[in-house]
Amino acid sequence: MENGYYKLSWRQRIGFSAGDLAQNLIYQTVSIWLLFFYTNVYGLKASAAAVMFLVVRIVDVIWDPIVGAFVDKANPRWGKYRSWLIFAGVPLAGFAMLCFWNGFSGSLLYAYITYVGMSMCFTLINVPYGALNSSLTRDTDEITILTSVRMLFANLAGLIIKTLPLVIAFFAPKVYNASTGQMEAVYNTPEAAGAWFTTMSIYALIGLALLVFCFFESKERIVMDASETAHVKVSDLWMELVRNRPLRILSIFFVIAFTTMSISNAADSYFMSYNIGATPMMTTVFMWLGTIPAFIFLPLLPAIKKKIGKAAMFRLFLGISIVGMLLMYLVISVPSLKNCFPLVCVVQLVKSVGILVATGYMWALVPEVVTFGEYTTGRRVAAIVNAIICIFMKAGMALGGVIPGLVLAWVGFDAANQIQTPLALQGILWLVTLIPAALFVVAIFVIGKYELSDEKMDKINKEITKKQSL
Repeated sequence: MENGYYKLSWRQRIGFSAGDLAQNLIYQTVSIWLLFFYTNVYGLKASAAAVMFLVVRIVDVIWDPIVGAFVDKANPRWGKYRSWLIFAGVPLAGFAMLCFWNGFSGSLLYAYITYVGMSMCFTLINVPYGALNSSLTRDTDEITILTSVRMLFANLAGLIIKTLPLVIAFFAPKVYNASTGQMEAVYNTPEAAGAWFTTMSIYALIGLALLVFCFFESKERIVMDASETAHVKVSDLWMELVRNRPLRILSIFFVIAFTTMSISNAADSYFMSYNIGATPMMTTVFMWLGTIPAFIFLPLLPAIKKKIGKAAMFRLFLGISIVGMLLMYLVISVPSLKNCFPLVCVVQLVKSVGILVATGYMWALVPEVVTFGEYTTGRRVAAIVNAIICIFMKAGMALGGVIPGLVLAWVGFDAANQIQTPLALQGILWLVTLIPAALFVVAIFVIGKYELSDEKMDKINKEITKKQSL
């Protein structure tokens, strides 16, 4: 269609979304499981790992703007944005595998080198991939559909990632369990180190193949001329943040959302191991329930948004998540309910519905703030905007990585103890329930300030295309 209002084929939608499946398969595996691997397999203290997560995010704050400005200025032969899926995909897969290699067990330096390298390579993919999204079409309905498909694929990755205990148990050597008198596979001890590396290698190579598929099926259609982006510089990132109010609001929301998700994801493995005393299969089922609702509700997003509007949709699903978190705290605090695993699963399902919809749809707002910036300044600096989003996303991940480590250290968690103290168990429970709930209350307030309705976006897009046709 003319003027950028393109309709995409299902092959194109799936091809683009495969990029999110790939990134999540690699990066979210690291985000969810690396802290657990460091404390229980690699041999780092929780406090040392927490500090490292913070340092890596500080590196990101410096690196991400550089990447954003560079990508907007550069014009690689294979495509302005999609080229980076190949250029950075190979080293990303390599560093991800090395993060879970135990060859230098307990070495903090090795952990820093591999984690920093992985994070920098991820930015080289994530920033242009986000910009690629906004270059495909201006059509708001098409963007909603594309976001729904993209998030379905991202959650498919989540489903795969959360089978990790079972995959590791498959590859791990069997060890004797004195309490049962049987040989059992374990995933949370140093004996399973080789299994962790094998599993991450499989995930990383699959992710790389999917990035290649995304490269071939995605094509930029809405990009600025090279002459218009030739003078893009790092300082433009901060200027865009200052003058683009919807971008500032969305960025704050991203911080809160990713802090909440990262805390919950990092804490779930501890919660299941120590508060519930779960087997690898129970842990996998619990984590699956954190993803499965996506396959029910994300396809319904276009209809839900059309019926109640996106502002009300955010309030509704954030509220559902808060209710689920409070119910989880209640269930685990009552001994007679705590041991009822089916009830725990039901509550997990309620909690997850809210998280998945609210944090899934937020990605549909990124092309909107890119377009708003183009409307107010005349420049469509998609990579700059996505670098800003990436910075705030990683800031949230940083907080989400630091907070669990600090809380675990404060409550006296010790990986050497099979049974944790009541205070340690309470601290783990806070990480899964009360702390995320408090953050989502703030998120409701923040997203309420977002002012770009579908009607306003349609008007903005029409004015942009009118100016371009003159």
